[in-house]
Amino acid sequence: MPTTLFEKVWNAHLVDIWSSPEAPKKEENKNLIYIDLHLIHEVTSPQAFDGLRMNKRKVRRPDLTFATMDHNVPTKDRDKPIKDPISAKQMEYLKRNCDEFGIPCFDLKSYNQGVVHVIGPELGLTLPGKTVVCGDSHTSTHGAFGCLAFGIGTSEVEHVLATQCLVQAKPKTLRVNFKGALQPGVYAKDMVLALIGKIGTAGATGFVIEYAGEAVEALSMEGRMTICNMSIEAGARAGMIAPDEKTFAYIEGKEHTPKGADWDKAVEYWRTLKTDAGAKFDAEIEIDCAKLSPQVTWGTSPGMVTNITANVPHLKDAKDNIERIGFERALEYMDMDEGKKIEDIYLDKIFIGSCTNARIEDLREAAKMIKNRKVASNIKLAMVVPGSHRVKDQAEKEGLHKIFLSAGFEWREPGCSMCLAMNDDVLEPGERCASTSNRNFEGRQGKGGRTYLVSPAMAALAAVHGHFVDARTEV
Repeated sequence: MPTTLFEKVWNAHLVDIWSSPEAPKKEENKNLIYIDLHLIHEVTSPQAFDGLRMNKRKVRRPDLTFATMDHNVPTKDRDKPIKDPISAKQMEYLKRNCDEFGIPCFDLKSYNQGVVHVIGPELGLTLPGKTVVCGDSHTSTHGAFGCLAFGIGTSEVEHVLATQCLVQAKPKTLRVNFKGALQPGVYAKDMVLALIGKIGTAGATGFVIEYAGEAVEALSMEGRMTICNMSIEAGARAGMIAPDEKTFAYIEGKEHTPKGADWDKAVEYWRTLKTDAGAKFDAEIEIDCAKLSPQVTWGTSPGMVTNITANVPHLKDAKDNIERIGFERALEYMDMDEGKKIEDIYLDKIFIGSCTNARIEDLREAAKMIKNRKVASNIKLAMVVPGSHRVKDQAEKEGLHKIFLSAGFEWREPGCSMCLAMNDDVLEPGERCASTSNRNFEGRQGKGGRTYLVSPAMAALAAVHGHFVDARTEV
């Protein structure tokens, strides 16, 4: 029987199915699946390790578990004590827990330290056909390699540490076909934001999305990771893209990838990880990429998004009263007028970074837009935060850091940074930020901060103009 990519990976990791006739209704459709790779960081792991100690348990597979510090880490002045005591404690506990349980930990002294969803693929830990979990919702990023990758809660982190398995309800399947070719100045970030705008932030709830079509096949691995990263913002459990020659070229030779005959055998298997002709999805959506424009969020969810050439919606444009109330609250929080032109939105800060857009390709695209230009006078702070030390080193070898510094950007050390208000990089109340990250809810980048999600090219252009402009006019 023809099967989808998701079904192939799920079935290969199925340990057991809940089959008791006495199972309560809420426990139906529960499967026990094996986990190939468990990534952890300093925020969601402390309680999980405490649970292991309380129950006198060991980590089942420390060799399949890897830790990094990313959410709380400072992105400058790393030679100085960490200011926030909670952040300092969380990082201290992560290192102590990993040492006690025999888990590799990439701390601030490690070259492998970086944003967890950047370093996994870089190190060759993320490989096609794997099941990957992490106590972070944007674990869906790894699905770009043909993995089934999803975020888990703290109690589930403990469960995987103890058993290397996890009980999950089997999701439904949704295929999103991005047909056609993108215009110059339109990027993967615009594709996924347009999808979320089309189906809403709950449109894929209960589904694993498989992304397909000519536009997806044409994307680099960095672009595919961007799309899969934001699957969760559409409500999906995960996002997946079938591995191909680009996938194999990206991961070949990395530290943890198979070598020699093992590599050949692995690639032979990976080539089977694609949806069979005739396989059925529970739902399908098609988007014509030739018609896509650069996207900008205007409100307080990724679903509140529109074209760069459009205007902020009017309350009367809401499809129902619930959406109208959401619009009204978002406009109030963002201090935004109905009908305002997106291109007339002026900004205070620019953030290029995060697990969505902090890879080398992202920095290259941003640097193209600002070469021989200067940050606008109204921009208080423009910052670039590479996703890892490897990204940072590669960018410096190419001279990208000099372009950013010459333009007036700050060039930082790897970390989650201003994606979320868990470190020193935060917005002040009322400040507006063009951000390449993935979330824009109230207070996400700092109490009272106002976040606009865009591609790296759009963020860079906003820095030099002081407001949003259409990237298609400057490529």
